[in-house]
Amino acid sequence: MRKYTPKDNVQGKSYYTDRFWVAPRVPRSKVEEKSHFESVVKALGRKAKESYVEVGQLIVHINATENFNVLKILKEKCGYTQCSEQSAVDYLAQDGEFELFYQMLNITEAKRVRVVCRIKDGEAIESVCPLFKSANFAEREMFDMFGIKVNNHPFLKRILMPDDWEGHPLLKTYPLIGDDFASWYEVDKIFGKEYRDVIGPENRDPARIDRYDTKRFSRVGYEVPLGADISDGEKEKAIEYSDTLLVDYNTSSKQLDERR
Repeated sequence: MRKYTPKDNVQGKSYYTDRFWVAPRVPRSKVEEKSHFESVVKALGRKAKESYVEVGQLIVHINATENFNVLKILKEKCGYTQCSEQSAVDYLAQDGEFELFYQMLNITEAKRVRVVCRIKDGEAIESVCPLFKSANFAEREMFDMFGIKVNNHPFLKRILMPDDWEGHPLLKTYPLIGDDFASWYEVDKIFGKEYRDVIGPENRDPARIDRYDTKRFSRVGYEVPLGADISDGEKEKAIEYSDTLLVDYNTSSKQLDERR
């Protein structure tokens, strides 16, 4: 069992008292001799530029041009028959590169290997669809979200965003609530640009609630008819309780008296 820690007034306490505190890196360990991971590293040979173990799985850094050959070795010689995940991380502002990773699974040995490589902005990566059919949608998503092109992919087109969408939403430079193109996309697509002044831009903030919207949320005690003008404020109304559905437990009622 985990050690109990008092939770008094947790809302009023900050999690980190040191504003310059940095979370420690996940511990890395060397590949053990005569282990399964050592046989994997030996099978890859010089293609593995760096290898270590993190959280019980092998991490292998390779050159991006060797991604197909490395995954082929892992599949045919090391038993890693599944590519469970494939994507990228945007490090353009920091290093001017994308970090691509392939998450490999060996079912018989219950082992995982993470293959990592880096490419510069504008460079392409070789498709691994001939090795793993699951890479088809993963590579399309990587192209859609990051703009990373994949050579020799059978059908490289957007998978989540519309075909005519501008920009790539998972880039760190992409605005959280979309850019100017995103705010006008549905208006332009459905009605046309000439209706921009009539309809107005799309609200792409799902957490935003308009106080003067009489349709999207209820005001208990301040109910108003749909479409009513409440710009001057709402008048408070007494809450009425039903004897059959709702019970006001703060005051006595006929139903409570009967129960007593």
